[in-house]
Order: sequence, then C-alpha cells, then structure tokens
Amino acid sequence: MGLELAEQLGWSLPDVIFYPTGGGTGLIGMWKAFQELQEIGWISGPLPRMVAVQATGCAPIVKAFEAGAEFAELWPNAQTVAAGIRVPVAVGDFLMLRALRESNGFAIAVDDASILQSRDDVSRRDGLLMSPEGAATYAAYQQSLQEGRIRSDESVVLFNCASGLKYELPPIDRRLDCTHPIDYAQLRLT
Repeated sequence: MGLELAEQLGWSLPDVIFYPTGGGTGLIGMWKAFQELQEIGWISGPLPRMVAVQATGCAPIVKAFEAGAEFAELWPNAQTVAAGIRVPVAVGDFLMLRALRESNGFAIAVDDASILQSRDDVSRRDGLLMSPEGAATYAAYQQSLQEGRIRSDESVVLFNCASGLKYELPPIDRRLDCTHPIDYAQLRLT
C-alpha cells in the first residue's frame, strides 16, 4: 500500500494518513515502505503522520498510545459495528505504536454512532458505500479537525480497506421507486 500510494501521488506523500487499525499490518507495512523509499531516494521530505483509527468499543492501540506503553493489553469484550477493526489484541502492537510515535502521529477512537453517521454522510454526498472501517477513518478525520490535531490545509488520505457490501445495507429511501422514471425535481436528498 505504501509503494502504491507513493506512486499514485507522483512520489509525493500526504501530510497525514488515517488507517482503520485492527491487526495493523497495513499501517506497519506502509510505514516500512515509506522509510525504504526515502532511503533509496525515491521520495524526499517529511514522511506522513500515521493515525491509527479504532472504535471506542475496541481500542487497545489507542489506550496503549495514550498511556505511553510499548505494548497494548488485551481489550476485553470487544464490540463494534466495524468487524475489521474489532481486534482485541494485535501481534504487531509494538510496531504500530512505534510507527505512530516515529511519525509524530496518534491513535484515535470513534464511537459506532459516528461511524454509521459518517458512512451515511459519505454515501449521500459522494455516492460511495464505505465499509464501517473506512467510515471510521472519516469520523476520526472530522473529530481530529475539530480537536485541532490536524489542520484543514494538510493533505490527508483516508483508507477504506473493505466494501460496504460486506455489511447490511442502510435503509433504502422509500421515495425512490425503481418501477417508474425518477422525478429528480421532487427528490431532495440531504
């Protein structure tokens, strides 16, 4: 992912990357790839601040990061609508925590209501059916802007590592009748 992201962005990296973090291998792999790309001279400048995004119902990396710990403890009774980030203990916890600290990034948790609201907001506005894991990154991004942890002028990448089709779909707007032509003038989608 790190190599692909760098190539797609013309060998220039964003300021911040929000990554839905369960096992964390994606975050760890990107951080390693960025360091290697910098070492061989394919990229230059500062590396992105890495942000581990978890759900409040399962946030062992957030808890360990905020405590300054080297390892994350098992999260008991892990629960969240985002199955891909419902990982109560990760084998690479220390590598994730190291990457967050080396990159001057952070770990953040968002609640399920924010995840679902973000999924719905992005679906309505952009027509993307994000997975709850990806929607968590959008919720975390919004929360981080409000808290001043990132600035609105920074370039940011939000990872959506799954499809919303893996999950039960949100309720259908019953005003949409597929048996007749759509009268767009009567629809007011907000």
